[in-house]
Amino acid sequence: MRLKINFLLAVFFFVSASPLLADDSLTWEQCASEAVHAHPDLYSALAVMQQAEADKRITQGALLPQLSLGVNSSENGTVANKINSSSALSYSLSAQQLLYDGCKTSNQIASNAEAIKAAQHNYNAVSANVRFALRSAFTQLLKAQDLVGLAGEIAARRQNNVRLISLRYQGGREHIGSLRQAEADLAQAQFEVSQAKRGLVLAETILASALGRDTHQPLRVRAAFKVSDLTERKPDLAQLVKNHPIFQQLDSKSKAARFDLDASRSAFSPQLYLTSSVGRGAYDRLPTDAVDWSAGVTVSVPIFEGGAGRARVAKASAVLSQQNALEKSGFLLLFNALEQSWKSFQDTRQSVLVQNKQLLAANERSKIANAQYSNGLVTFNEWVIIENNLVNAKKNYLNAEADMLIAEAQWIQSKGGALEGQQE
Repeated sequence: MRLKINFLLAVFFFVSASPLLADDSLTWEQCASEAVHAHPDLYSALAVMQQAEADKRITQGALLPQLSLGVNSSENGTVANKINSSSALSYSLSAQQLLYDGCKTSNQIASNAEAIKAAQHNYNAVSANVRFALRSAFTQLLKAQDLVGLAGEIAARRQNNVRLISLRYQGGREHIGSLRQAEADLAQAQFEVSQAKRGLVLAETILASALGRDTHQPLRVRAAFKVSDLTERKPDLAQLVKNHPIFQQLDSKSKAARFDLDASRSAFSPQLYLTSSVGRGAYDRLPTDAVDWSAGVTVSVPIFEGGAGRARVAKASAVLSQQNALEKSGFLLLFNALEQSWKSFQDTRQSVLVQNKQLLAANERSKIANAQYSNGLVTFNEWVIIENNLVNAKKNYLNAEADMLIAEAQWIQSKGGALEGQQE
């Protein structure tokens, strides 16, 4: 795991996620790959994993021999009728090895191991959030691109309608109110063209940020409005919750708290050390080649700490109770989120089918109404209603397709789908 973290960190520093040219268009796979290597939230989550591993190595150090070297130089003297002084130089090399501490250190190491697992699950949870934000931004830009084209198409249609109504007005077959209504519809369509272009710029900016880019340049994406998850049968939500990285993170924290409680209780146990030292007390002693040494066993038994030990046990017990409660609460929240996202995903998938039928019907009605209006078989009011229905059907269909992709992304996030391995 440490090698993996170091490799990914090296990628952050040395692999440049250079923006593509404005003429290039990004696929979803390219966006996901770039975000994996450049997003700061993932870099932060990797740093948390490094800290957890370092904490474990620090704790493990207590099980290894502790060596220390000491050197002392001193000058002593008296002042009377004449100055008498002497100098001394001493050194010592001491070693200490923990033999027994009531399993306190081993429990702390086990707690650190669970903390590493929690950090790994946290990375997966952050990756899932990054994926959802990226997929949403990708979908919004895809929608904005199509919306610019659709708005231009609607504006051109409104322009043709103005010409038609103007000719009919000049020929005395339509009144001024109809012409003014057509001109107002054209103005609205032209406004929506400008609005769509501004929305395109905003969507490009949001996607660039979701990719982790420092500079924002014009972007384009290419994809189809279709989902990759075609599951229609409702899965086992409880099992999905248990596999979710957030729940697994909470579970690891609960286990770590349990080990911390055991470690705090072990603080009342005696501590047994093997100690030894070798050195020279002072060079002014004879013989000059004499070496002092010692070896023994040290036993430390806590007797009274002013109640601090019991307070640490009480605190650790409360932390364990808190983590257990958070784990249960997290399960309930994740289950509700899965239920909601599953419903939304299925609703939007069916909505796309409905809006597609609405669009097909509006197209047919528009063709018939145009022919009837040209022959004077329907009034302007009837014709313009059908025209507006067609315009709204096109917008609704585009919105439904985008909503379906975002709902799918929300469903994948609710399952804990990370950015890696979820690039379809």
